[in-house]
Amino acid sequence: MRARGYVWRKRGKAGDHRSHGPDHSRSVYHAIESGMTEMSPTLEKTLKAGTAGPCRHRRGMRDLSVVIKGAGEMASGIAHRLFMANITRICMIEIERPLCVRRTVSFCEAVYNGETEVEGVVGRLVCDRADLGLAWERGQIGVIVDPAWKIVADIMPDVIVDAIMAKKNLGTYRDEAPLVIGVGPGFSAPHVVHAVVESNRGANLGRAIYNGAAEAHTGIPALTAGFSRERVLRSPHSGLVRHVKSIGDPVTRGDTILYVDDTPVTAAIDGVVRGLIRDIRVWEDEKVGDIEPRGDASYCLTISDKARAIGGGVLEAIMHYVNRPADSSQARDEREAGRGHPDVLSARNSGDLA
Repeated sequence: MRARGYVWRKRGKAGDHRSHGPDHSRSVYHAIESGMTEMSPTLEKTLKAGTAGPCRHRRGMRDLSVVIKGAGEMASGIAHRLFMANITRICMIEIERPLCVRRTVSFCEAVYNGETEVEGVVGRLVCDRADLGLAWERGQIGVIVDPAWKIVADIMPDVIVDAIMAKKNLGTYRDEAPLVIGVGPGFSAPHVVHAVVESNRGANLGRAIYNGAAEAHTGIPALTAGFSRERVLRSPHSGLVRHVKSIGDPVTRGDTILYVDDTPVTAAIDGVVRGLIRDIRVWEDEKVGDIEPRGDASYCLTISDKARAIGGGVLEAIMHYVNRPADSSQARDEREAGRGHPDVLSARNSGDLA
């Protein structure tokens, strides 16, 4: 499949863009200026026009490629928000056995089922770059099992979003892509990542932060209908999960929802089962389920307000970066640092994905 966009040519080897490596892609603007790399006439015209004012000749937003680290509830809310904004070239990275609780609204379920749908958007399990290209052609989000994040160097995306929600940074930094966004605690901008999106409920939920850090992890679930910790089901010890109830089932206080080995995990409040981890082995104090206290089973099938807000913050950060004037001080600083330029977003994704 030929991806839409500009064609880059390394001197003496036309059309080869896949073996340059991340260091080449990050310094490509410097390479152009120094004459080390040739470019297509279309892109050369674009760059010359863009340096005089606002970037009027960029590729469309729908041509941006985005890698999202994680495919759980919050990451899926982000992916859905971007997809509905016509940023559809999305690859989500997961571990071999995802620990997601809100499985009905999480693209990581594709790891187990091969395909899953979240509010009308389909996520498909892919195994490599070529498979990802086919998913994109079908209008689907690609989900890949890749704990080492190797696909990042392979497809060299325009945007990376770390939405693992680990409450700390597991190794994501701003030099991985032209735009790197961190969600929640553990990230700060602009030195670690380009932008941070607040994940803590409150007045700042979903706020895009360009200079500063996300709020610290409180360890206290947000209130819903007056309930906080009571909503969350946790493993009493490590062991194998065995379900008694299913997502969407009504429950009353004291009902057994699941077992961890032979130990029952019971509901502390009335409601419906909104989330339930798969029948897998878990660690002690692992989140294994949650109860929706409002008793409305439809909430089990819809993206939460929190995930939508975070998705909105990520979308803002992308728009903030792409829509900057080319002559802004931030753009000039990044050109001098070799970290790309808004006019060359997506240029490195030209060529075949297959």
